[in-house]
Amino acid sequence: MTKLLIATNNPGKKKEYNKLLHGIDWELVSPQDIGIDPAVDEVETTFEGNAYLKATVCAARAGLVTLADDSGLEVESLGGEPGVFSARYAGPAANDQQRVDYLLSKMQGIPWEQRTARFKCVIAIAQSSGEVRLCDGTCHGIITYEPKGVQGFGYDPVFFLPHLGKTMAELTSDQK
Repeated sequence: MTKLLIATNNPGKKKEYNKLLHGIDWELVSPQDIGIDPAVDEVETTFEGNAYLKATVCAARAGLVTLADDSGLEVESLGGEPGVFSARYAGPAANDQQRVDYLLSKMQGIPWEQRTARFKCVIAIAQSSGEVRLCDGTCHGIITYEPKGVQGFGYDPVFFLPHLGKTMAELTSDQK
């Protein structure tokens, strides 16, 4: 069976990809499974650039078809912040709760109707030969005033989906 490297150290992303890709005719492997370091300096200024960079570097390191992504939260009233800096928004050592707290502190006083945001994800699939395919998607919502829910990771507890009446952290993994 052909191996597909999922190039991430993020445990939440690993769990989601394993669920999403369950049943495909590939063996999903992690960087730890094959003994490589997936860390790549994310020096690009776009999600596309960072996903491309991670996929190509890890594909070359592993010699395997590699799936990498770059994703983050873009808040309209903050001019698109945190954007590509979503994981480092409150500093490089901050945890999910600290990033959420920092985001909410920056949004104090912003009324509900101006709290629109979107999650954006770009996926790159690279072959060790250098061929790369990109795809992207977005999910639109509103940033809540306080966290709610315990599922998911990252900004999920403050990302409200009006059509479902719940935050991402209140959804089951199947709903998400």
